[in-house]
Amino acid sequence: MGLTWDIFTVIGTVAFAISGAIIAMEEDYDLFGVYILGMITAFGGGAIRNLLIGVPISALWEQGAFFQIALFSITATILFPHNLLKHWPVWGNFFDAIGLSAFAVQGALYATDMEHPISAVIVAAVLTGSGGGLVRDLLAGRKPALLHNEIYGVWAALAGLLIGLSIASTPAELVVLFIIITALRVLSYKHRWSLPKRALH
Repeated sequence: MGLTWDIFTVIGTVAFAISGAIIAMEEDYDLFGVYILGMITAFGGGAIRNLLIGVPISALWEQGAFFQIALFSITATILFPHNLLKHWPVWGNFFDAIGLSAFAVQGALYATDMEHPISAVIVAAVLTGSGGGLVRDLLAGRKPALLHNEIYGVWAALAGLLIGLSIASTPAELVVLFIIITALRVLSYKHRWSLPKRALH
């Protein structure tokens, strides 16, 4: 399962680093700000997850290769032709969906390997999948998608539930789950699916 965990970590790191960089450029951040927001988006969810399921925060600094992958992804985004980047709000959402799905699966696998109960597996999936995006949106001055947007965190919770129940456990099943969760997230923002709201006026 170690290789599977690494693959989903790479996918999530690349997707969220690009997502954070795109949003930083949309908000007119300078180059340093683009790198900072990209890195926080890529690693914020894992850091929050580690704190809540009892993994030392120092474990984050042992991911040297993933830091390099994130830096390369952000640099590639910055160097991308500007006339194409301006059309990337849609691509930003797509990379966010990939990051959500990959990190939800990775977070659930992490908690499962530590033999946590299913409730913790679901929480780990949600926090790992959406934590980076939550921090990113807050730092960019946007309403967090996790809390108000089209269906977002529910898809991460669904991934955690299926992995926690061992419905998806083999590498092939996990890849299929990743594709399904990504597709559901894309469909939910494209068609503006949302959960019921209870507003106070």
